Amino acid sequence: MSTNEDSTGKKGKPTPKRKEAEAKTVTNKLAPATSRAAKNVDRAATREKRLAARAAYMRGEESALPLRDKGPVRKFVRDYVDSRRSLGEYFLPIIMVVLVLTVIPNKGVQLLAILFMYGAMLYSSLSGFIFTRNIKKLVNEKFPGESTKGLGMYGWLRSTQMRKMRAPAPNVQRQGKKAK
Repeated sequence: MSTNEDSTGKKGKPTPKRKEAEAKTVTNKLAPATSRAAKNVDRAATREKRLAARAAYMRGEESALPLRDKGPVRKFVRDYVDSRRSLGEYFLPIIMVVLVLTVIPNKGVQLLAILFMYGAMLYSSLSGFIFTRNIKKLVNEKFPGESTKGLGMYGWLRSTQMRKMRAPAPNVQRQGKKAK
């Protein structure tokens, strides 16, 4: 410790006056307008970068994909799922219809609607189980030695999303032809 500092750790010099402190900073009377304009420019540039990254992600560009979607195996699973129809992708609209049907004051219609919903849920779950097994089998055939951990669930969850809502967007048509 220097001789100016005591045991409490004081700095040994007076606190600068407000004018001195403000003079050290680069702000002046024109800076708020400049910084506001600069912030708007930065905000617009950041927005453009974000939109470009989102567009690249939706196209399925490997560099823009998050880790969970990267790699040829995941691309194969995405294309396999996107080339097929599944009840899972229609589950949300089915539930909306069931919801409307349960509002009808007829007990028979309500019971049928709920039974239909549970049937669709059961079918979706069973087909998902079979779907995951098929995906793992196909991946083992096409990519021997690659880990299949999580691929079945990845494919099944993708198959439960409506086709237009999937991200990255489907690159194949239902029959397996390349999308336009």
